[in-house]
Amino acid sequence: MDWKLEGSAQKTESQVLQELEITLDDPGEDGISESFQLLQIDVGCERWGQETLPTGSVAWCSKNVQRKQRHWEKIVAAKKSKRKQEKERRKANHVENSGIYPQHSKRFLRSLIKERLLEAKHSGPRLCIDLSMTNHMSKKELSRLAGQIRRLYGSNKKADRPFWICLTGFTTDSPLYEECLRMNDGFSSYLLDRTEEDCFSLFPLETLVYLTPDSEHALENVDLNKVYILGGLVDESIQKKVTFQKAQEHSVKTARLPIQEYMVKCQNGKNYHSEILTINQVFDILSTYFETQNWPEALKKGVSSRKGYVLQNSVE
Repeated sequence: MDWKLEGSAQKTESQVLQELEITLDDPGEDGISESFQLLQIDVGCERWGQETLPTGSVAWCSKNVQRKQRHWEKIVAAKKSKRKQEKERRKANHVENSGIYPQHSKRFLRSLIKERLLEAKHSGPRLCIDLSMTNHMSKKELSRLAGQIRRLYGSNKKADRPFWICLTGFTTDSPLYEECLRMNDGFSSYLLDRTEEDCFSLFPLETLVYLTPDSEHALENVDLNKVYILGGLVDESIQKKVTFQKAQEHSVKTARLPIQEYMVKCQNGKNYHSEILTINQVFDILSTYFETQNWPEALKKGVSSRKGYVLQNSVE
């Protein structure tokens, strides 16, 4: 009896195998349709992320594809928007420059800038950036100072009446020099003086005016017979009176920008008020005043409201 059941079972398995072989040799329409469905699932999953999915997960794969497609569309849209903004900015700059020199080429403008800078070397006001205090600055502070020098030089090139700039206490083997070369394109061809000498030994002491916010004397005018000094110091620890003490050691006159005379403190959430500016901000104020002879206009350009000061007229 047991033998008969076992034989029946073997016969049943054999029949099943034969039927399966027939199905594989001659698939029907339903089999072809199912095969194509599986093929579509595999292709879709390989195309989007090369992910292996179990059979029957068509809905999951479709959602994953849609999510990735939406993410990619956001990236493309952001890039297009950025390119559009940059194109509009260049167009605005072109219109502004063409309004000043509508008939001149870039080569002519470069020649004109060079001519102005060289003329300032002989007859313009002089500005020294004292870089003798960079030995104890961190790499981050040196990078910030290199960026300020680049912006200062860029503002001077655009000025109708530029200054002649001199980098004093500046050695070619210093970390600051390496940062300037790394961060500032064309730094080696900047039209300015570079010297390892100290500003106090390079010019007569009676012609020097060290600009420092700790001075008791407000700057009244830009004198062509004076040499103005800016301390090339980016100090995140905020050491006070460093440049003022250095000027006193060499018996040099000091002056501060007339912020207190033309501006007032404004209320802000942090109750923050500071007259400490970057060297490029100080230069923007000096350059604007030299062209306009107007302190309020010059201070408005260089002193942002983040410093906690506004012009008196704006308060009134």
